[in-house]
Amino acid sequence: MSKEYLPQEDITESTYTDIGADTTEGYSISARSRELARSVIGDNGPLDRIRQRCSIAVGDFAMADLMRFNNHPVEAGLSALNAGVPIYTDIRMVKMGIQKRGHHSEVICVLDLHVDSKPTESTRTSAALGSLGERLQNSIVVIGNAPSALLTLCDLVRKGITPALIIGTPVGFVNAAESKEVLRTLDLPSVSNEGTRGGTPVAVAVMNEIITIFAEENKIF
Repeated sequence: MSKEYLPQEDITESTYTDIGADTTEGYSISARSRELARSVIGDNGPLDRIRQRCSIAVGDFAMADLMRFNNHPVEAGLSALNAGVPIYTDIRMVKMGIQKRGHHSEVICVLDLHVDSKPTESTRTSAALGSLGERLQNSIVVIGNAPSALLTLCDLVRKGITPALIIGTPVGFVNAAESKEVLRTLDLPSVSNEGTRGGTPVAVAVMNEIITIFAEENKIF
């Protein structure tokens, strides 16, 4: 966000930050929403901050109890952002939603990259993600829509590819819940949610809250 709303010298533990808000009204709405989320969910560290933001994103505080965090994902995400690793997304909507301010990582939709062959048995997103191979090593991968892509990514992890962080919150009744269950069996940092809910708003909310924490810590606005 601009210095009009949060001068760098005013950053404290109690200061609210939204680097995605670029108008007075937008920041006011965001701040009021966060205040309400804090009162309902609690405010005990970064994981609660992510729970708050995800609940705001879907307009339902029940989302907070569905979030799952494995192997210190916030710390892993902050370290990856500090290294400037690429952030890969499954669809363009997720790419568009991720904040471009507050960090130095490139945000890339896998559908915009070259795919070795036209998919015949898998989805376009799954084929595109699978074609990246080693390029996913030490990256951040954000999947908000495609369960097939998340399952492909999990297969790549089993074969030795280790992203720094996977955010997997695909939505739907076919393989969405199952793909997230598979993700949680992997021994690497991840954020996911239980059940069929999720989607682009949740994935974007998780990534943007980690970016916001990173921006606060490094005073990047």
